[in-house]
Formats: sequence, C-alpha cells, structure tokens
Amino acid sequence: MYASRTEAHQHEKRRRKKKFRLLLTVNLMIIGLIIVAAAVWASMQDGGIFNKDNKQPTQNTAAVDDPDATQPAAEEDPVVSTDPVESSALDDSSAGGAANEEEGTKSEDDSQGGQSDQAATPNGGSTSSGSAAGDTVSLAFVGDILLAESVGDMMKQYGDEYPYQKARFHLSEPDLTAANLEYPVTDRGVPAENKQFVFKGDAGALPALKDAGFDVVTLANNHTLDQGVEGLLDTMDHLDSAGIDHVGAGKNDTEAFAPVIKEVQGIKVAYIGVSRVVPIGSWKAEKDRAGVAESYDTTRAKAAIKKAKEKADIVVVMVHWGIEKADLPEEYQRDFARQYIDSGADLVIGSHPHVLQGFEQYKGKWIAYSLGNFIFSAYPKEKQADTGVLNAVCTKAGDCDLKLDGMTNNLAQPKPLEAESAKALFDRLSTISFGVKLRADGTVVPK
Repeated sequence: MYASRTEAHQHEKRRRKKKFRLLLTVNLMIIGLIIVAAAVWASMQDGGIFNKDNKQPTQNTAAVDDPDATQPAAEEDPVVSTDPVESSALDDSSAGGAANEEEGTKSEDDSQGGQSDQAATPNGGSTSSGSAAGDTVSLAFVGDILLAESVGDMMKQYGDEYPYQKARFHLSEPDLTAANLEYPVTDRGVPAENKQFVFKGDAGALPALKDAGFDVVTLANNHTLDQGVEGLLDTMDHLDSAGIDHVGAGKNDTEAFAPVIKEVQGIKVAYIGVSRVVPIGSWKAEKDRAGVAESYDTTRAKAAIKKAKEKADIVVVMVHWGIEKADLPEEYQRDFARQYIDSGADLVIGSHPHVLQGFEQYKGKWIAYSLGNFIFSAYPKEKQADTGVLNAVCTKAGDCDLKLDGMTNNLAQPKPLEAESAKALFDRLSTISFGVKLRADGTVVPK
C-alpha cells in the first residue's frame, strides 16, 4: 500500500514549527523597537537632534553610546545547536503556546513549500550530519492506545480530544506519528472466547486521533480480532475513512504483511506491522483468511522487510512481542530485532509489555523493545503509568538520532514530566538498556 503525502498534508505538519519561529522573530523585533524608541526618547531628553532647543549634550549618554543598548541581541537570529545530543527541549510553556495558536494563520512560504534553514531534531536542534532541511524526516512513535473501557469513559465526559491535550505538541510536530492500536473499532462482531480481556471501541474517537497528529497505526497485536473478522474489517474501514493508515492486518496475508509507504520531503518511509503474540492460530492471516501478520517464524517478516526496502529509503518494523510488565525483553526479541535489521529495517519499535523497556543499537540501527502504554487506562499503576513519545530524526540513508520525551499517564492523559522526574525515568531506562544510555534530555546515545 503506497500513500503519497500531499503538499497540504505536509504543510499541516510543518505549520506549527513555522508559526513558532515567526512568533519568536516578531517578539524579538518588537523588543528591539522598544529599546530603540527608548534610546531616542533619552536622546531627546538630553538635547539630541530632536530637542526643540537643539542643544549639544555636554557629555556622552551611556544609553546611546553603549553598543549593547543600540544593537540589542533581540534582533539577532536565535542560535540553533548543531549537535542533537546537546540540544535541549523546548520549554513546555513556549511549545504549548505555539502549538495552541489559532489554526488560521499561515506564513507566505507555506504556499510555496518553503522549508526551515536547518533540519529539525526532535526538539529543535539539527541532525549530527548538519543536513539542510529536506534531507531528514522526523518520526514519532508511541505505545499502546485503547480508546475504550475507562479511557472511553473519560472521553465521554471531557470530549474526544481530551487524551491528547497535554501531549499534542509532541504528537503533531513530527512529520509522521505512529502507534499501536490495541482494540477493534466496531459496533458489531462476536466477542472472542477464552480471553481475559476483550475490547471494542467506537469509530467516533478516530477523527480526534487523526487531528492529534497520528498518521499510521499497527493492528498486529493480540486484540485486533477481539470481535472476530467482522470487527477487523470494520476497523480497517473506519481507519480508512478517518485518513489513518494501518499495517499488520488485512483481508489476507498479502495485505497483512504489506507496508504502508509515506513520502515526506522526498524521503520514503515504509511501515510494517507484525506480531509474535497471537491468541490462537485462526487469527493469523492466510491466503484465503483475514487476520494479522504473525512473526513466530521470521521468514515472512524478513521477506516483507526486504521487499519494502526496495521501495523505500527507511523501513520501520512495529512488532508486538515480549512478556507483559517485564522490564527486560526475552532473548528471542533481541534475536528477532537483529534479523529484522539484517533484512533492511532501520528502526524496530516494540509493544505489548505495557511498560517501557530499554533500547539497543545494532549495526547503527535502533531498537526500542517496548514503548509501554500511551493511552490505555485511566488508572494505570506504577510503571504502567510511565510513557512518552519516541522521536527519531532520520536521514535518507536511514541514519537516525533517537530521543524520548518522557511523560506520565494519569486519568487517560499523558503529560510531559518535569526535569527531575524525567531524569529519574531516563536513568532507570539506562539501567535496562543494552550498550546505550539516555541523557538527561532523553537523547539515546551509546555508553
């Protein structure tokens, strides 16, 4: 499945970035004008050229002669770090202000497809290669999403946009945002038997999910067929209607293993979804049977990755695997991730444990073993409340800088952590990662 990103859709993703820079520039210019006006007023008071008596001052006025006063730093261009590892995150209050600005205004260069002067990292820096804009793509990933059950109750009370309100900036800023959709979207179907948890959600929640910034979801998980094939087919239809691409499931195995390819700024990104957690064999997609793309054996997954790499610059594998609530991945997960990368994957993004797990780098490619829950319960307990948005800024060659924006989830609403709390989370993740660590700003780097 190939989904070319339209010019209007690309502009929608870049609009807030440009607006933030525009607001910053205008504010700095206003400050500069105020300082200049103050200097002119002082000159008038001291007998400057506009003084009605036209008297010459008897001594220099410090406010006029001070180069720092006449050439305020406010008129200079803001400095942008060229090292993504050292660049700090935008202050939440500034970011939120830019993100919540009224939707109507667009800069002139939007209509011409204008780009920023530097390629943005997850938080406003640039990639380590110093590439110009257009040479990188910013990708965001979150863990499990369930817009039903207790989360659905909160949405009925506060509105469909409620879950994303405190995280919207982090979801909408990247060029592409992806998640694991952990429930069928349907009002029909037959509930699966012999399962402890069986989910079902309403299609009315999907427009807000799209508006929050989500572009792609994987359906390769152990809840997609909670309402049978009927529920799966409804889910895919509703996602199509909402404009959200989906991978990892289909009317047959060909559809289930097929990638979605999104093109942004000349870079093609392929998403593939597979699951190593399938409740019963009949859930597996076959030639004549709808279902999910399974990866108990990596053969089909590796073939799909190789095929996608022929068509795309960057291949992302979103995989459902592991043990629930476990801090560390199983040994097979580390083995599978390497096989995926050897087959052409540039990023491997895991889900299913419902808690955050660590990171690893293999042959220069990144593995995130589990992104935990993002919006899954209104009342998560202990580590299940730890979450975040994982950002990857990637070159066309598939080299990525990785950074986690740490968050906590309470009452079905992820919100960014304060600096100290974020550092504590990053320190914990560093202890369960393999050969890498997270810095205080969430950047993932080799130890």
